[in-house]
Amino acid sequence: MTRAVFNLPFTKWKGPCASVRPDHLGEGPLTSLNRLRRRATLVVALTVALAGTQFATRARAAGAFAIGKCGAYGEAYDYAGVAGARAAALKQCKGECTAVTMKRACAALSIDMANPCGPHGYAVEPRISSSLNEATRKCYEYGGKECVIRAWACDARG
Repeated sequence: MTRAVFNLPFTKWKGPCASVRPDHLGEGPLTSLNRLRRRATLVVALTVALAGTQFATRARAAGAFAIGKCGAYGEAYDYAGVAGARAAALKQCKGECTAVTMKRACAALSIDMANPCGPHGYAVEPRISSSLNEATRKCYEYGGKECVIRAWACDARG
C-alpha cells in the first residue's frame, strides 16, 4: 500500500508539531521551570534587600533639635541613640539651649521675624507638615506677629 503525499502549493499546513515549540530545543518544560526558579530567587533577594534597608533606618532613627535664644538652634538626625543625637544638637546650638528629641519624627522651629529674640514656637510631630504648622501656630500663640519657620529636621521616617 502506498502512502499518499499531498504537496499542494496553496496550503500552509506544516504538521501537528509545528505550532508546539519548546522554549529551547531539547529542554522544553524544564527551561520554564528554571526560569521560574530564577525569578523566584530574584524576588526573594529583592525582598531581603528591602527588609535590610528597613532595619538599617530603624537602627538609626533618633534625632534631636536644640532651641536657644534669638533664633539659635542645633539639629541632629539619624543617630543610633537619643543621647548621641541630643549631645550633637546641643553642640551646634549657640548659647543656652534646650533640646527636644525625636524618634522617627520631624521637628520645626518658628520665630517672629519682627522680633527674632522674642516669641518662638517649636513642635515635634510624626510628619513634616504637622510639625511646621504646629510650630508656626505656637509662635503666634506666644505673641508672634510675623512668624516664619527658622529650621526643621526629620529623622528616618518623618
